[in-house]
Amino acid sequence: MELTKSAPKATLWEKISVERIKVELLRTAYGHSLTFLSRFDPRILIAWYSFFAIAPWFIHNKVILLGMLLPILILTYTSKPSILVLLVLALGLVSDAAYMLVVSLLFGGGLSAAWALSTLTLKLLIITLASIAIFSSMDPEKLSDGLLSLGMPAQFSFGVAYGYRMLPILIEEYNNILYSYRLRGKAPERKGFLGWRMILYTGKLSILAFYPLILNTAKRTRTTVEALEIKGFTYAMNNPKVKKIKLSYLKICLRDYVFLAVTTVYLGLLFILGQLYQL
Repeated sequence: MELTKSAPKATLWEKISVERIKVELLRTAYGHSLTFLSRFDPRILIAWYSFFAIAPWFIHNKVILLGMLLPILILTYTSKPSILVLLVLALGLVSDAAYMLVVSLLFGGGLSAAWALSTLTLKLLIITLASIAIFSSMDPEKLSDGLLSLGMPAQFSFGVAYGYRMLPILIEEYNNILYSYRLRGKAPERKGFLGWRMILYTGKLSILAFYPLILNTAKRTRTTVEALEIKGFTYAMNNPKVKKIKLSYLKICLRDYVFLAVTTVYLGLLFILGQLYQL
């Protein structure tokens, strides 16, 4: 009787591979079609996000900021964000909190100074989570059409969608260039103390790989522009009839108004509560 061997568990470095990063970026870029926020019109989502991206900079009351953070946490959870994005966010928050704590202790401020400085971290957390919630729920086409419907130039709106689609391709191409450098180069025979030779070697290859990547990106962009111009992209985007047909599927429904109304009422109550209690 033969015993079946269990597959070896993937290591941390295998999980954080270029292929894994590309898949996570594709998930983030193309959004989810079955989330709570994906049901709303992209113009409503852009207006909602604009408020939560700008207003926290002018608010210093922690009660209001914490109240704004609560629904954003729920919306972020319902948007099914990428694990990679959340890990990067968590790493940034932990490093920022540690930095403020160390600086306040070194300069004699104590925990009270760190608590005062935490207001900035709270603002950044609200803005970042709002960005994750919105852009994880919209695919590039909806985001581009929403910006175009709000009066943004066609070239800018298309550039946003094109950037979303090109990012995973650029990462994959960057990885292929790194592999080609490693195949043709020679790694250090001795790693050195704490592997400093390998770190230096990898950093050098990473910098060198940017030059062919920029060249290949320019070639891809030129090919895309020529293909679009052959199909009449500039004429179509400047033609009101074509723009009307393209944006005909965008409709603001009752649920969009209800979403804005609930948000407005909640914020109104939150500001009243902030006037009564301050942290």
